[in-house]
Amino acid sequence: MNIQFFGAAERVTGSKHLVTTVEGERILLDCGLFQGEGREGDELNRHFGFNPMDIDCVVLSHAHIDHTGLLPRLVRDGFRGPIYCNESTKDLCGLMLMDSAKIQESDLKRINLRRHKRGEPALEALYNESDVHNTLQLFQVVRNNQWFAVGKNTRCYFSPNAHILGSVAITLTFLENDLPITLTYTGDIGRPGDQILAGPEAFPQSDYIICESTYGDRLHPEAEDAEKKLLQIVHETCTERGGKIIIPAFSIDRTQEIIFMLDKLAHERKLPNLKVYVDSPLSVNATAIMGRHRDEFNAEILEYITRDGNPFDFPNLHYVSKVEDSKKINETTGPAIIISASGMAEAGRIKHHIANNIQDFRNTILLVGYATPDSLAGRLRDGVDPVRIFGEEYRVSAKIETMPYFSAHADYKEMLDYLSCQMKKKVKEIFLVHGDEAALGAWKSRLLQHGFDNVSIAEMEQTVQIGRTND
Repeated sequence: MNIQFFGAAERVTGSKHLVTTVEGERILLDCGLFQGEGREGDELNRHFGFNPMDIDCVVLSHAHIDHTGLLPRLVRDGFRGPIYCNESTKDLCGLMLMDSAKIQESDLKRINLRRHKRGEPALEALYNESDVHNTLQLFQVVRNNQWFAVGKNTRCYFSPNAHILGSVAITLTFLENDLPITLTYTGDIGRPGDQILAGPEAFPQSDYIICESTYGDRLHPEAEDAEKKLLQIVHETCTERGGKIIIPAFSIDRTQEIIFMLDKLAHERKLPNLKVYVDSPLSVNATAIMGRHRDEFNAEILEYITRDGNPFDFPNLHYVSKVEDSKKINETTGPAIIISASGMAEAGRIKHHIANNIQDFRNTILLVGYATPDSLAGRLRDGVDPVRIFGEEYRVSAKIETMPYFSAHADYKEMLDYLSCQMKKKVKEIFLVHGDEAALGAWKSRLLQHGFDNVSIAEMEQTVQIGRTND
């Protein structure tokens, strides 16, 4: 049997790992969109590297678009098998995939207008809302922590890993010559100190592991400093300069973590009297979905809920869905906090808010999550000035701040703790994905230093043989 890596190999987005069993069954682990990679990413998004009609089933680790965003394209190109996930992931995918289709339609109008002026042919959307509807019909909900069949001799198991609501590590057990072989794909590993979700759970002992590497080269700051830092930025920007704080935030978990932190500050009467906008229909709906899945919450937030009620609601908090209401935010004067998707500032309303506020020295753009170097958030983080937004250059006069406390990805110490559930000598090989060059190299070195014997960095479109016949 073998694994082929068609995404998030030597890069961070576009997760797609194709497993072919001894029976010839083809199981696709995630089907993610390449994000923030310009023309190369667009080309990769249009060509899978395999025939979608040959895939027997898809198994999803979580709902983020870089792990699910090409599912409608897969279906459009002929895939008709089941898509396995848990209930939370299905609920979130219903929102996120439809949002992705709408964003593509909106962005393509602007892009094709510029292409027409240059005499270039128009681009076609990767998929549309009809493709999303067809995709959602293929979803099959399964429960965490229970084995279920995904092939003739293949079973699957979901272990919650606290990256976002519904996120799991995927363990597959195959039979080869009547003997079991176990492969685990970690998906994106969450953090034990997540403000909302219960921490990652152990996964079954595995022969092979496909492991993420996003923060394999760094440690996160202590979480208890987060509220202090956020309050400091609010005071300096809103109170002292009378400016606005613009926060690009992923719609799931990151947005809710920020709202929860602001909720606590409001209840402690530490938050100044200013308006807070959550300007993203996706974030608004995702927050409602999170409220319906409190079984995934940790003990601390559940205790907070018993004392203070809804952790995602406080005075002066406004959830914005309508376009006309979003535009009105730009007409407001005085200090405010605007939270909007996407976290990499590559799509959605956040690009408009950044464009409207980036040239005012009173304002702050606060980056709270991972961003690829080529994304707008990544360029702002790296000090690029001016930056190009909607085809025009903008001077960066606003202050750029970063708060890595909110990262949904475990750092290298947390990932080592996560992998401690494994008997190292029983792990035949670890394949590293979902990281940039520095993170991949550093994470490989640490794994070898901590007793894992065989660690490889997966290459794009590489095929690796696994199983007893390859021992």
